[in-house]
Amino acid sequence: MMQVKQILSELHKLADPEKVSYKEKKFGVISHNALGIYHQDLKLLAKTIPKDAKLAEQLFDSGIYEARLLCSKIFPLAELSEDLMEKWVVTFENWEICDSFCMGLFAKSEFAIAKIFTWCEREAEFEKRSAFATIASYCMADKHAANKVFQKFFPLIKQACMDERLYVKKAVNWALRSIGKRNPDLREKAILCSKQILQKDSKSDQWIASNALKELENPKLRLSNYPRNVYQPFQ
Repeated sequence: MMQVKQILSELHKLADPEKVSYKEKKFGVISHNALGIYHQDLKLLAKTIPKDAKLAEQLFDSGIYEARLLCSKIFPLAELSEDLMEKWVVTFENWEICDSFCMGLFAKSEFAIAKIFTWCEREAEFEKRSAFATIASYCMADKHAANKVFQKFFPLIKQACMDERLYVKKAVNWALRSIGKRNPDLREKAILCSKQILQKDSKSDQWIASNALKELENPKLRLSNYPRNVYQPFQ
C-alpha cells in the first residue's frame, strides 16, 4: 500500500510554480498552497494509486491543493458520507476542485440529490456552484433516473439564474444544458425553462438562457437518450 509521504513526494517531483500563475491567468484557477501541476498529470498519477479512503483523507488533510484534487480521484465511492461531503465542500476555492469532486464523487453518490437541494441555498460561491455542478454531472452519472427527477431541478435553476457571480451562473447554465441533452422530452422542458428565464431582466438570466437555447435548439444536437430502456429500447 502506498503511503501518503510517497505520494506527496511524487507531487513535489511534478511541481512547477510557473503553472500556478499560468492556471490563474489562463483558467481563473486561484489556489492556495498549490505546487503547480496540471489536472491531466494528476489523473495519470491517480491511476497508479489504489482506491483507499484513509489515504485519500490524509491527502486532503495535508492542505496541499493538488493532494486534495487527488483525494477526489482515489476516494472509494462506497465509503463516502454526508459528513465528508460537507467537510470538503466548504473548502472549495475554485471551479477546478469543485468540479473534480462533483463529477468524480458527489454526483455518483446516494446523497447527490439531497446535497443538490442543500447546497443550492448556500451563499458561498463554490458551495452554491457545487449544487449545479452536481446536477450537470448527475445527468451522466445516473443513466436510469426518470425524467421526474430532473424536472425537480428546474425551479432551482430558475431561482439561481439571478446570481451574477461568474462561477455560479456558468454552473447553472451547465446544469440546464445537461438536463436538456439527456433525452428529447427533457430537451423540450429545458427549452421551455430557458425561454421562461429569458423573460427576466438581469444580465445573468439573459446570458444563461440565451446560451442554453443556442445549444438546445441546434438541430444537430446529440442527445444521450437516457434512460435507454425508454428512449432506445431496441438498441
